[in-house]
Amino acid sequence: MHTAVPQVAKSALTFEVIAQCSTTKARASNMTLPHGLVETPMFMPVATQASLKGLTPEQLDDLGCKICLNNTYHLGLKPGKDVLDAIGGAHKLQSWSRNILTDSGGFQMVSLLKLATITEEGVRFLSPHDGTPMLLTPEHSIDLQNSIGSDIIMQLDDVVHTLTTGQRVEEAMQRSIRWLDRCIAANKHPDRQNLFAIIQGGLDLDLRRTCCIEMAKRNTPGIAIGGLSGGEAKEQFCKVVSYCTDLLPRDKPIYCMGVGYAEDMLVSVALGVDLFDCVYPTRTARFGNAITARGVLNLRNKCFATDFRPVEDDCTCPICTPKSKGGMAITRSLIHHLAAKETSGAHMLTLHNVHYQLNLMRSARQAIVRDEFPSFVKKFFATLHGGNKDKYPTWAVEALRTVNVDLLDDSR
Repeated sequence: MHTAVPQVAKSALTFEVIAQCSTTKARASNMTLPHGLVETPMFMPVATQASLKGLTPEQLDDLGCKICLNNTYHLGLKPGKDVLDAIGGAHKLQSWSRNILTDSGGFQMVSLLKLATITEEGVRFLSPHDGTPMLLTPEHSIDLQNSIGSDIIMQLDDVVHTLTTGQRVEEAMQRSIRWLDRCIAANKHPDRQNLFAIIQGGLDLDLRRTCCIEMAKRNTPGIAIGGLSGGEAKEQFCKVVSYCTDLLPRDKPIYCMGVGYAEDMLVSVALGVDLFDCVYPTRTARFGNAITARGVLNLRNKCFATDFRPVEDDCTCPICTPKSKGGMAITRSLIHHLAAKETSGAHMLTLHNVHYQLNLMRSARQAIVRDEFPSFVKKFFATLHGGNKDKYPTWAVEALRTVNVDLLDDSR
């Protein structure tokens, strides 16, 4: 079907598995990129337009973030390729010395723009600025990402909604394979920019299998599982993720795109995933929501008006455990007061939420290294649901049982 398969000859990525859970498929690894070490499992905050909303680059660095996401589509429109080339890439543009991953722009073409048309050539769409007809090809996407200078660049894939069925799903999967070949040929800097393939195929496991096999032949430095987190049932999500991780090479990082809820990430780690990204922690902060080990707190609710506790007890983020102000934590009451009227409230919650996500993955890694990951997962769910096993989501219970963890059985 696909003759003369192109392969990535160079790589600027090393990947070493340093610990493997003896019960699940979870693993702790060291991924070394041009801008430093990334210890997996890792959550990647999304800095869409070369900025994480509400935080400075220094604040993000202080949280221990080693890699963040930029958006190729948005940076290609503004500031544009000429500005990126003139300044020397997105690292200099945003004063960020750590690693950057960029998506290809394909998802935004389909999900955000009207009248997008997919052809073998690329994605045709109308400019959101002036309505001018435009075309995004695999070559153009890689050219933009080369200008951005990101450490990990994503192939342009043919994206369909997760719940799409029929011939269109297979068409998109096969086209994504062909477009990967074009992306490999177009990458001018394989010695410093690592191209990741993206597995497509919807919820059809046979199509996913075909895609995994074909993409693995291309020997890209890493591989992403795409086309999920689009409204499918969590049971289906877990089945696809686990099926793909069983098929993909275990000596490469595996990235599950668009996943950011704590439960989803931990279950996916158990199923063999290394990397995650999502706008959720920053977006939900702007609505007054704090992510905590015991669930999400909507600090806009009136009950927090006279709640003078920190956002979360035992949290070590700059808001809950500040290094200055004599060690006084920001209270829930203050954020309640600010959330609806001052941007500083969203800023504080963004700090807290991003810290929570990063720290959750750090803690999971430490548990894997100690070979205590199953008990770590059980403690996480018990804390989140107040010890009430009746509240445990069925999809999580069933998914974890496939990797020998029974949330409802304390003896296992």
